[in-house]
Amino acid sequence: MIELTEEQLYALERPGAVPQRLVNPKTQQRFVLLPEEQYERLASYDLSPWSDEERDLLRAETVEALGWEGMEAYQEDEP
Repeated sequence: MIELTEEQLYALERPGAVPQRLVNPKTQQRFVLLPEEQYERLASYDLSPWSDEERDLLRAETVEALGWEGMEAYQEDEP
């Protein structure tokens, strides 16, 4: 495990601190320094493609939230 420098500690401990951005000076690759709890929460997200069932459920929730139920009479018939 790598220990933080004094400069990094100061940046993390100041009020209103946001995740710190770091750069590898050799490769210019960029990194974000997050508290472990935030990293674990982000790593737990399922980034796989949505299934047809998941899309149908989201569509139904959206229709309900927008109050579109019962609006079938106002929709145009498909040719």
